[in-house]
Amino acid sequence: MDLGAPYIQRALLEMLLLAVPAGVLGTWIVLRRLAFFTHAVGTASFPALVLASAWGFAPQLAAVATALGFGVAQERLERTRRVTPDAATGLLLVAALALGVVLATDVFESGASVDTLLFGSLLALSDTDLWVTAGVAAAVVLLDAGLARHWLATGFEPGSARALGLRPARADRLLLAACGAAAVITLDAVGALLVTVVLVVPAATVRLCTERLTVLRWGAIALAAVEGVAAVWLADTANVGAGPAFAVLGAAVFAVVAIWQRAPRPARRAVAP
Repeated sequence: MDLGAPYIQRALLEMLLLAVPAGVLGTWIVLRRLAFFTHAVGTASFPALVLASAWGFAPQLAAVATALGFGVAQERLERTRRVTPDAATGLLLVAALALGVVLATDVFESGASVDTLLFGSLLALSDTDLWVTAGVAAAVVLLDAGLARHWLATGFEPGSARALGLRPARADRLLLAACGAAAVITLDAVGALLVTVVLVVPAATVRLCTERLTVLRWGAIALAAVEGVAAVWLADTANVGAGPAFAVLGAAVFAVVAIWQRAPRPARRAVAP
């Protein structure tokens, strides 16, 4: 791997920046069980990315608009009280993915770019992508600093949160908005289908080893950074997509940690007095 190449430097910096929301926000995604929602927001942006690619406007704006529309549509479906949140998420996810495939292959006949939209192109990032990622990462840190107590209370003790004067509805909306923004900045690096590889897998892996919030947060940041750098090296060396490389590495590390956690521990021998 040529560290002097500008595209390698941008890819490495992007993964280090993404490690911040992967640890800070990924902790709340795992603890609050928002992995499916986060994955759905990323996948739902696929048709908007197809339109952005065909019409030549900023893909980030298209993804943000889609994330907002996805949230509104899901809330409307849930208000009917006949559709569960998971069912609403799954319905919208499948519809968006199918629409994206139809637009890419039949309407705009841009099937060659489907792989890039679905799995990202980490080695083709621009300086603008880096600035956007840095801005969202900073916003996530600020939100966590101001709302961590709210997110913890509303997630595990909603009754106590109201008694303490907290506003669970507003805090939850901001958490979902942060998840959507993090999913948007991850799209260019790993694509619409692999958003959860960055935002969920590192935090879920560290969660197997600890229950302490601080350790979980910093451990997820460190693991996401290491896996991201390794994915860039593997993508450049083996000429594979960085998103799939990150997915394989993340899954392998998660499997190793899970097996290690379940392995029987040798019993301690009693010491004779």
